[in-house]
Amino acid sequence: MSTQHVLVTGANRGLGLEFIRQYLADGATVTATVRDPAEARELAELQTRVGERLTVEPLDLLDGDAIDALAARLSDCAIDVLIHNAGYMTRHDFGHSAWADFETHFRINSYAPLRLAEAFARQVAQSTERKFVTLSSLLGSVAANDSGGLYAYRASKAAANAILKSLSIDLRNRGITVLALHPGWVRTRMGGANAPLDAPTSVAGLRQVIAKASLANSGDFLQWDGRTLPW
Repeated sequence: MSTQHVLVTGANRGLGLEFIRQYLADGATVTATVRDPAEARELAELQTRVGERLTVEPLDLLDGDAIDALAARLSDCAIDVLIHNAGYMTRHDFGHSAWADFETHFRINSYAPLRLAEAFARQVAQSTERKFVTLSSLLGSVAANDSGGLYAYRASKAAANAILKSLSIDLRNRGITVLALHPGWVRTRMGGANAPLDAPTSVAGLRQVIAKASLANSGDFLQWDGRTLPW
């Protein structure tokens, strides 16, 4: 199956940019969302090469009205794969928590997937593949937590997993497969220079997982190499 149209949030660097490179290389049409298109220089260079197959849209995921406005602009577009890649992470550990920090984590990492699903369910449902994907993290696994810390990030990713599980049930009658995917520890700005995995390898694996997914495993929490992860 050849993916026709992909929408990726947080597309100006790291995994988001790599998703776009790889899907474009396979001939897909891609909608990339970023907070400020003027700063997305690598996307602009890609757009120069591929033309109309890449559209760059402004989107602030902290703004629910902006999500609805983008959905309205794309109301006639069937979206085969919607990938919520954008994420937020700080490293405030015990004794240094702050409500504003928690709020931002939950709005971007947990609530945005729900708002995106609500806004774009119709466009995804009218496509051929019908996949809704959010990049989660093993750090959101309660069972796998053996090191503590990272309270806001861990909690927001655990909440995202719970939301995605509910979405997998509520969107099943529309034929939409919902996945929570862990990209591994990747060398990006968020992952850091010591991470063992590079972005091309992670994204190639994630794309295989997405391509093979069906309603039978909707709601699963999977790693980039296809391994099922503990909640």
